[in-house]
Amino acid sequence: MIRKLNIGLVFISTILILIFLIHPCQAGEAKTNSNIDDKVSLFLERHRDQWVDWNVPEVDGKILYDLIIKNNFKKALDIGTSTGHSAIWMAWALSKTGGKLITIEIHEDRYKKALANFREAGLLNYIDARLADAHELVKELKGPFDFVFCDADKEWYKNYFIELEPKLEVGGCFTAHNVSASHWNGIREFLEYLEKRPSFETTIDTSSPAGISISCKKAEK
Repeated sequence: MIRKLNIGLVFISTILILIFLIHPCQAGEAKTNSNIDDKVSLFLERHRDQWVDWNVPEVDGKILYDLIIKNNFKKALDIGTSTGHSAIWMAWALSKTGGKLITIEIHEDRYKKALANFREAGLLNYIDARLADAHELVKELKGPFDFVFCDADKEWYKNYFIELEPKLEVGGCFTAHNVSASHWNGIREFLEYLEKRPSFETTIDTSSPAGISISCKKAEK
């Protein structure tokens, strides 16, 4: 009886120690996430009416945020940072999934402003911001990626997709902005090309005023 009791006490003690060791980590992680949420929310509230210069509207930022959270994406690419509104929404979501965002901007002034915004929003640890020509850098990036948002030169959308298609994981999604503006050079050609990709399923989110295409990879070719 005494032997059985001692074994039981050891077992219970071990469980209690494990709970004690694990619980502080979880509490610390929850506190960190809460701090990020508070900081990003305050930042977005302060700057709500200031997103000009080719940034997406708030509703589109929320669409990107929800896509990343829903699918637990972790390896994201943003083509066309501008001053960082879309990147902030994506990086905020990635802070919850344990991921990171690479974002590319060609204009130095916008790039510098974006860096300042990322710093103020408390998201620098989740963003790898590159000052570069996306036409060249996208070719050099090795990937893989599970999420891409394209909001750059419309006539190059198809080319970006062709370069990134083999670097996109199965289950990943390539999204593109302004696809409702079919009169813009390149948009119609891009959408027609997507229709011919049997390994992708494409929908268009019309809750975005500009239209966001969402092309998810079902399989390799």
